[in-house]
Amino acid sequence: MQYTIPLQIIDLQGDGFHPLVDISLFGKTYKLVLDTGASRTALDKTLLAEANGDEFIFASDKLSTGLGTNSMVSFTAMLSDMYLGELKLDSFDVAVLDLSTINIAYEQLNNPKVLGVLGGDVLMKYKAIIDYGKQHITLKTRRRKA
Repeated sequence: MQYTIPLQIIDLQGDGFHPLVDISLFGKTYKLVLDTGASRTALDKTLLAEANGDEFIFASDKLSTGLGTNSMVSFTAMLSDMYLGELKLDSFDVAVLDLSTINIAYEQLNNPKVLGVLGGDVLMKYKAIIDYGKQHITLKTRRRKA
């Protein structure tokens, strides 16, 4: 099966572009930065807890690298209600970090708040094809055998 999801390309005022994708989580719509350089999908701890409480967020024994540090304390959460367009992501494990600096920078540039980043884990699993010209991402799943 193939799913095509629109991208919103935002201009970082002369410092490049970020593609944003809408997701549905807990019955609400949020934006994620599509980040081909991120190995895993990561969501902001504060915004995630505001959306659905923090009882499903667990401390991780792994240190997260990137985002300007190699020693960021991280958490993890198992999500079972996350959609990219019509594609439901099956019991999806995400990293949960403090991503407030991203939203502070976005706010200063008058860009929308983001819940986090969509990383290589999802992009690889669903064989993502990113089309900047048409401003969409295509994801594929295996066809179920009858």
